[in-house]
Amino acid sequence: MVIRRVEPLAAAKVLALCYAALGLIVGIFFAAFSSLLSGLASATGSKVGFGGFGVMSIIIMPILYGCIGFVMTLIGAVIYNWAAGIAGGIRFETD
Repeated sequence: MVIRRVEPLAAAKVLALCYAALGLIVGIFFAAFSSLLSGLASATGSKVGFGGFGVMSIIIMPILYGCIGFVMTLIGAVIYNWAAGIAGGIRFETD
């Protein structure tokens, strides 16, 4: 089996969703870490607040990751199609 062409828009949409899911996971970890820092800062009497920024990361990170994933996959698929036209594509062996 040889992959000779990838539909750029279709690949970009699928991977944008994958990157958005990854962004959600990263955002959850970032929110937890920010909450921890906020708790430590308040325990020491510091006025630095991280809580609101951490909660916003659960919204911002999936959107940011999804948009960047879409654009980069779109560019990558176009470049792949150009390279596959010259080199003949990627050959896969399946059983």
